Amino acid sequence: MLMKEYRICMPLTVEEYRIGQLYMISKHSHEQSERGEGVEVVQNEPYDDPEHGSGQFTEKRIYLNNKLPSWARAVVPKIFYVTEKAWNYYPYTITEYTCSFLPKFSIHIETKYEDNKGCNDNIFGSEPREEETEVCLVDIAYDEIPERHYKDSEDLRYFKSKKTSRGILQEGWIDTQDPIMCSYKLVTVKFEVWGLQTRVEQFVHKVIRDVLLLGHRQAFAWVDEWIDMTMEEVREYERATQEATNLKIGTFPPTISITETPLASCARSGPNSAPSTPLSTEAPEFLSVPKERPRKKSAPETLTLPDPGRRDSLFKLPSFFSWNSSPQPE
Repeated sequence: MLMKEYRICMPLTVEEYRIGQLYMISKHSHEQSERGEGVEVVQNEPYDDPEHGSGQFTEKRIYLNNKLPSWARAVVPKIFYVTEKAWNYYPYTITEYTCSFLPKFSIHIETKYEDNKGCNDNIFGSEPREEETEVCLVDIAYDEIPERHYKDSEDLRYFKSKKTSRGILQEGWIDTQDPIMCSYKLVTVKFEVWGLQTRVEQFVHKVIRDVLLLGHRQAFAWVDEWIDMTMEEVREYERATQEATNLKIGTFPPTISITETPLASCARSGPNSAPSTPLSTEAPEFLSVPKERPRKKSAPETLTLPDPGRRDSLFKLPSFFSWNSSPQPE
């Protein structure tokens, strides 16, 4: 097991990002999907939890075979996907990623959002852990991203929002920016297979970091597209985009449903070790496994896998973490 804590600051408020997160995850998932690969939304519906209150439950399948490195493609089936389950009780979320083909593989992401510069060292509790958790600070403007994900319009070193007048983000922007918020993510990766555990767990964390960087970077780069949206408007955008993404990936009809009536907590089981005590998700909301290519200063990828039980599936395999998803860079 390998656990790391990621802290990603953005020039937004936690309340603003409530809308921005949903918009970013939907648009990012659609952009990263193509025929046979990407993020299929299976369920998206309200969910009530006795401890955390009202929230939203989503289940996704992340197809990513062609995005795996060659050593991983050699040991997995051609039809391969990762299942992402997310419980969003904003500003607290739990995301779990599992794969039926790899029962000893899981990713658990616990996320909390606060209006600060990433200075809360006890946000996930002060109980001592077996070993010190590595804290990774992610700079959405100046950290390097895979070159295939680089876009001039999303380079925050040069981007300025017309509607909010925020940006350009200059060196040291985290110390001077107002408003500012931080996305805290406690990520646990497990791959309990002798001989491969260390290599796979480190690789998955690399992918997750890239996905988080890209998703949070895009959330601000797209701020003028979502900043005026209401919750009703972003949910409608989410529904329409998810249906379009499902059709883009494959030939089966979309199966998502966004219902108005919250599910009782007993109707949709929470994460195995949570919500009370969380454990395991994709990515992006999903995870796109990165390729060894030159990187430019600036974003990440995601991870997710396909269902061997579906013989009618034409899919091959994708990556973790979607902008929660997003996975999604949640």
